[in-house]
Amino acid sequence: MRAEGALYDKSKAFALGVIALCNELREKGEYVMSKQILKSGTSIGANYCEAVCAESPQDFIHKVSISLKEANETYFWLDLLHDSKYLDDERYNQMKAQVEELYKMLNASAITVKQRLKKD
Repeated sequence: MRAEGALYDKSKAFALGVIALCNELREKGEYVMSKQILKSGTSIGANYCEAVCAESPQDFIHKVSISLKEANETYFWLDLLHDSKYLDDERYNQMKAQVEELYKMLNASAITVKQRLKKD
């Protein structure tokens, strides 16, 4: 089953934004942080896609947990890029809001599956 829906769309849009940011950072000569945020920011959606094809509810929770970890790492890189003046306030706030929304959606999905497991 192929991933689709709001979480897929939002994680893909965020990943595309991260790719664009990384291209800009590389033009400015910043390679280390750009590579790090590229890896974590695109991994959020990739791990969600893996979760959609999980072998079990526990596997789904595990894959979503990885997405949550990647979102947390992305928060760090956004903060670091902002504090080091590579990312202006407007773009920082926009991207931070996007990753926060993804985090909340992923967390809600994991909680829902955990609650279903408790009922069984």
